[in-house]
Amino acid sequence: MEAARLEKSVEKSPAMQGLPAMQRTRLQVWFIRVCSSILIWTCLVQLVAVGELWHPRLLTGNPGSVKMSANQEGSLPTQPPLAARNYTSNGFLKVSCNGGLNQMRSAICDMVAIARLLNLTLVVPKLDKTSFWADPSNFEDIFDVEHFINSLRDEVRIVKRLPKRFGRRYGYQPLVKAPVSWSNEQYYLQQILPLFAKHKVLHFNRTDSRLANNGISLELQKLRCRVNFQALKFTPQIESLGNKLVSIIQQKGPYLALHLRYEMDMLAFSGCTHGCTEEEAEELKRMRYAFPWWREKEIVSEDKRSRGLCPLTPEEMALILQALDFSRDTQIYIASGEIYGSERRLAALRDAFPRIVKKEVLLDPEDLRQFQNHSSQMAALDFMVSVASNIFIPTYDGNMARVVEGHRRYLGFKKTFQLDRRRLVELLDLHHNRTLSWDEFSAAVRLAHETKMGQPSLRRVIADKPKEEEYFYANPQECLCEATSCANLSPVGNATMSL
Repeated sequence: MEAARLEKSVEKSPAMQGLPAMQRTRLQVWFIRVCSSILIWTCLVQLVAVGELWHPRLLTGNPGSVKMSANQEGSLPTQPPLAARNYTSNGFLKVSCNGGLNQMRSAICDMVAIARLLNLTLVVPKLDKTSFWADPSNFEDIFDVEHFINSLRDEVRIVKRLPKRFGRRYGYQPLVKAPVSWSNEQYYLQQILPLFAKHKVLHFNRTDSRLANNGISLELQKLRCRVNFQALKFTPQIESLGNKLVSIIQQKGPYLALHLRYEMDMLAFSGCTHGCTEEEAEELKRMRYAFPWWREKEIVSEDKRSRGLCPLTPEEMALILQALDFSRDTQIYIASGEIYGSERRLAALRDAFPRIVKKEVLLDPEDLRQFQNHSSQMAALDFMVSVASNIFIPTYDGNMARVVEGHRRYLGFKKTFQLDRRRLVELLDLHHNRTLSWDEFSAAVRLAHETKMGQPSLRRVIADKPKEEEYFYANPQECLCEATSCANLSPVGNATMSL
């Protein structure tokens, strides 16, 4: 019928009346074909739109539908998506993350889980620009923001910015609040959700460790994993350079990634000055006093060290790696920022293990230029190399060490040493004062870490002491097996200490 109407309207048009019959017929046929094509394409587009509303992944495919092998190198197994949701949002949640890259990363995972729990629309998180590192990077400079939003669209509604009606320009002031640390679901349901009845927008201005490690529903724990392992994908620029860096290292053979947390900020914050000169110790103390939010000021370094609360020094790590039977030709990637004391402090480690490599040496300066003065983007490169390494050893159990450990467990329990610093300091001191011979020292170090190489284990729970119990992101057991216990999982390649 549409074609017939078109034909009649074409015949009656003034332009057609003035043309010879043969030419009119050809133009009519051409015009009808063009209009028919337009109609067909319009109908097809409408059908696709209806199909997307009915099932968003009908045509595009489900990015979480392919299950990879847990021990496949360089790839992450996927978590099955939660059921698609159709809900009315209770309000908007803004968050300002605090800390370094991996502290912010785990916080983002927590905030997505909280937004889902409370039926909130999450605004893409703001990253910390006021910390010690003063990194100006935005979320989209580090993470693929479109992938983040789209990969979670069946679980949480995420927007890039608040609607204009909630802007300051219109006189709207959101409620700014820092949730109580290590809180469970009941806290958010009973204390936070009612606030949205009056305030349609809540702004969490601190996000570190705001969700408990344990006692959280299995559904939310698996969502935290899906955000961490799948949704938080680095930008194409970071992914490309990170993969290039891994490839360069792997061409030289297997490698050990050593997260040497011996940077100036760590030492100043912790007050750990073992091995430093008096001038350096004084410099670190001045720096600690310069940051008012670093609450602990007067610190006895040797007391903290004896309790295992200090990062191990480069000199100590040289002895520990030798005691663990790593050979002199072991390739070691240093995953860290600038080491305090520079090459002078690395001399003993480099003398024991000459094949030490760093990203600044392996990559062309032009490759790193775009990441200069962006500590979180540089940390993302170290993160990728550490996750891909044959063995990962952190000298301090900070956020990067714990989040990398969790990724490596998720990849098939790749070997990750959890150094018992308290025991190691005791052994090091006994060896230095010649109470322990080298053979005794080496045997004791190996014995202390036989069961501390990232093997499958249940997460340690300490009632009423969430800061001291095992961190969820270091051992996300709910995402490592189908049952509630991981006891039946067998370790992959953790039988020996060699590369």
